[in-house]
Amino acid sequence: MTAASHTGRDMSTQGSTSTAVEPTIAKRRGGRILFASVAAQSIEYYDFLIYGTAASLVLNDLFFPSGNSLSSTLATFATFAVGFAGRPIGAAIFGHFGDKFGRKPALLAAMLLMAVSSTLIGLLPTYSAIGVTAPILLVILRMAQGISVGGHFSGATLLALESAPPKRRGLFGSLPQLGVIVGMVAGTLVFLLMSNVTTSDQFSAWGWRIPFLLSVLMFPLAYFVHRFIEDTPEFHNANEKMADKKRSAPRSSVIQVLRHPKQVLLVAFTFLPAGISFYVIVTGLLHYATHDLHVSRNAMLTVVMISMVPFTVATVGFAWLSDIVGRRKVYAAGAVFAGAWAFALFPLVETRSFGLILLAACVGQLGVGAMFGPGTALFAEAFPPNVRYSGSAIGNQLANIVGAGLAPFIMVALLAATHTSVSVAAYMAVASIVSLLAVALIRIPGEESES
Repeated sequence: MTAASHTGRDMSTQGSTSTAVEPTIAKRRGGRILFASVAAQSIEYYDFLIYGTAASLVLNDLFFPSGNSLSSTLATFATFAVGFAGRPIGAAIFGHFGDKFGRKPALLAAMLLMAVSSTLIGLLPTYSAIGVTAPILLVILRMAQGISVGGHFSGATLLALESAPPKRRGLFGSLPQLGVIVGMVAGTLVFLLMSNVTTSDQFSAWGWRIPFLLSVLMFPLAYFVHRFIEDTPEFHNANEKMADKKRSAPRSSVIQVLRHPKQVLLVAFTFLPAGISFYVIVTGLLHYATHDLHVSRNAMLTVVMISMVPFTVATVGFAWLSDIVGRRKVYAAGAVFAGAWAFALFPLVETRSFGLILLAACVGQLGVGAMFGPGTALFAEAFPPNVRYSGSAIGNQLANIVGAGLAPFIMVALLAATHTSVSVAAYMAVASIVSLLAVALIRIPGEESES
């Protein structure tokens, strides 16, 4: 046998081996990306959402003491909303760097900001110790949390979505959102545990701090992302194409997106009922039931935690369905359901029956999941890859500041002004109607090819 034949056979063998190994490498890489995306979302939203639980339970007395319970509660939920005010800022900052330098470095920076700010909340002295400086520092740290989430959500979801097979982008885009659920359940469990192992005085003195101090777990996860995760091929391709274009094009993806704001505003209006319904269920009802209806704190924490199960199933299931029948149809159905169910939600909660309250929350979360599931892919696909991080993040976070962030505050204010929960249900229904109009107008390139 000649040397050439040996060489040919070796090259053939090497080629077949390479072909066989590539899918394995791709699968392993995809698995690491999904793990990192879900884990990052878990800890990030654990950190962000435990503030809502703490606000509902103790922060009003510790940081905003006053002789008027309503004023104290409104001040606390206004601080809760401040976190959402920071989210568009984070979307713009991290969106720019995520489109220019990559999804991975933007995600890493957002993770580290959340770890630091949440840990510091757990160490923060209260009003009785340092006076008015305490609520000021709390507002600053809450804003830092919001800035972090504003950039983090799109970074984690785009890592998964842009690494997905073309016909599975809805499903893959929804999987990182399981981290929101894991984080919510974990946060509720930690508060439930601390509530059971401490007295009321101990919980107010130090028990509420433990969930925030656990935020240090974000640091080893950030190292894992830095060490083992690569950026998405779609980002690299878009970056190479942009490098070939003329230098006269705007360098900031944020500027490019804001020059044509229609799509961003449509994304924001589309997402309104998803955020409002979610935070009314997991934060607004927690306060309403425990303070106004005198349902036990442990019972409501349990309801919130269990309601994450149907939310999980609905998020993944409806995301999978959106790959088959289209994002727009599934999302619109979820918005209709959420708006209609709002009028059953409060009468069931007002029975004070644990079983009916649980039913109200669980069924309500099905509608929320039908929007959250296809929403990630819907909003990402509304923008080209070179401005996708900025466009989807800014649109999503604008909805969060107007809708989700203000939802508990508006709910408390409406209940105080009208003395009836029908006003809150009407508020949720109006948001659904606005969403239906927006989802009908939003442009989704390539939607016609979906089957």
